[in-house]
Amino acid sequence: MLPFLPLLGLAPLISAAPTSGRFNILSFNVAGLPAILNSNGVPGDKTTNTAIIGQKFAASNIDLIQVQEDFNYHATLYENDNHPYRTATSGGVPIGSGLNTLSNFEWVDFDRVKWEKCSDIAAADCLTPKGFTFMRVKISEGVWVDAYNIHTDASATAIDKWARRSNMEQVSEYITKNSYGNPVLVFGDSNSLYTREGDVPTIFRTEQNMTDVWIELIRHGVEPTPGSDVTQCNDAEVPSSTECETLDKVWYRGSSLMDLKATMFQYATKTFLQPDGSVLSDHNPIQVDFEWGLSEKYRMSDYWGGPHGDFFNDMPALDAVAAPAVKSVTIRGANRVDAVSITLTNGQTFTHGGTGGTAYNLTLADGETVTEVELCQAKYETATKSHTRIFFMSVKTSAGNTISAGVRTEECVTRTAESGWGVVGFVGRSGDEVDRLGLIYGKH
Repeated sequence: MLPFLPLLGLAPLISAAPTSGRFNILSFNVAGLPAILNSNGVPGDKTTNTAIIGQKFAASNIDLIQVQEDFNYHATLYENDNHPYRTATSGGVPIGSGLNTLSNFEWVDFDRVKWEKCSDIAAADCLTPKGFTFMRVKISEGVWVDAYNIHTDASATAIDKWARRSNMEQVSEYITKNSYGNPVLVFGDSNSLYTREGDVPTIFRTEQNMTDVWIELIRHGVEPTPGSDVTQCNDAEVPSSTECETLDKVWYRGSSLMDLKATMFQYATKTFLQPDGSVLSDHNPIQVDFEWGLSEKYRMSDYWGGPHGDFFNDMPALDAVAAPAVKSVTIRGANRVDAVSITLTNGQTFTHGGTGGTAYNLTLADGETVTEVELCQAKYETATKSHTRIFFMSVKTSAGNTISAGVRTEECVTRTAESGWGVVGFVGRSGDEVDRLGLIYGKH
């Protein structure tokens, strides 16, 4: 019957984006230091072991894998894996951090950050530029999670604990600045134990409202006290249960836009064994399954634009408004989009970008909503940089009123709100102009 569709004035149905789903993650320190520096106490050849790890990554098809100590056997790992999205190595010892991500999901805004403090007192933590990575991962259309991969200072001397505490504080400060209002995952080799005096694995709970999955699902919300007799997992064998504590951990939180819930925690060591049953690394890989569901009040679009400027997010402020409605929208622009601004009927205004260009304003009538936004991106070239920015933006309302600013390019997208929804805010990056833009929709 499809040939008759044009005659009937019909169009193929377009499926709405999912409003809920599942994904899983894996954290694994793959013991990739050169064998001459550290055998990690693991039997077998490191190149062979790394190849097996890569093959098992491919077979498991886990959605988001973050590895630590991925140093001098990185090429072997990737040769045996088939995840479509993978970070480029930062190098072997002593150049790289050993942190990499293998994913079924695409991402934006990838960043490598070196620790500000390290200690060589008991381990060679300053030998390589250890630190953490950040990326904004696209789980589904309009569903983004900020993922951090960490490898903190090792060992248990007072100096090591001091350095590790600084490491954890550095990640927390970065989250505060760059991930406010967003769902967040932090996982990797924390080198921390709740039972160890002077460690601070609680920092993401106390400062970022995050949950440790092991504490939530295995310990039923009860954190071990420092100095308590909770058993530490034996790194040389498959843990007999998940009750033992390991240095590798997973923390998470959802947001006003998305509920996020951990549903399963396991040490996946049995999956990652040599043919003779020996372990492949001196760390137990951690696997966690998650469920997510979108808010009934707010939704978000995908991003458009480039990875420059400072992050902004109107969602935390919108969350305090009972029923946000838009009074006016302003776009400033000339050759590009300099700034965007939205004012709610309660008088609250969100403005992002600079002061250049000409301002174009659209005032909405009662009940009128912003239903469609067109965005165009391109490279802004100067003698010292080539940055993708938003070059053009147009806004259309439910009454058919429009404004626009900037210059159209060949790379454009149109975001259209679903029936019963309208644009009420923005999320993205900006400086003196608008670099990246996403839309926040509110239900009306």
